[in-house]
Amino acid sequence: MAETTVLLVDDQALVREGMAMVLGRETDLRIVGEAGDGRAGVDLARRHRPDVVLMDVRMPVLDGIEATRQVVAHCPHTRVLILTTFDLDEYAFDGLRAGASGFLLKDARTEELVSAVRTVAAGEAVVSPRITRTLLDHYQAGPPAAERLVEDLTAREREVLLAIARGLSNPEIAGELFLSESTVKTHVGRVLAKLGARDRVHAVIWAHRHGLV
Repeated sequence: MAETTVLLVDDQALVREGMAMVLGRETDLRIVGEAGDGRAGVDLARRHRPDVVLMDVRMPVLDGIEATRQVVAHCPHTRVLILTTFDLDEYAFDGLRAGASGFLLKDARTEELVSAVRTVAAGEAVVSPRITRTLLDHYQAGPPAAERLVEDLTAREREVLLAIARGLSNPEIAGELFLSESTVKTHVGRVLAKLGARDRVHAVIWAHRHGLV
């Protein structure tokens, strides 16, 4: 399994130590640095170019939202996963607008943390089911002419969109629809392009807001 490099950015040392301990036990994950504020996080991201940054929202010097925006701008191949304490942390929603690949609640179980890092590193998005409804209520998104856009999708692309909206990963979609992962990846790309969605998170939001799920 290919190695995934991870940068931890959180102003609480105990939180960083806990995540480092959990992720460090995985042979395919390697911590390349830790930062206690957003500015230091951006600097380390530009230096190490990690695959994934676990980014807290509320930090001194530079908050996690602006830090995410800068990381995405300077390190296009780095994926950012926003860390949030509460389901209703509205600052975290701004993280998606800044280019983050999803949310991770700080009280997530060990296996959820590991899975989220691997999922994001694979180019997919993570949105906890616990905050999906809140996300939909707050997020200012949704392209117009939904009916026309749905009609532009093929039957297979619609199936893939519904699977994405249910939170399935590419391997899970492949297993459910009896397709190869490469075929699923192609369909996902076409769905995102037709909907004008930046990533899978936006596709999930779009499907929910327009009543497809």
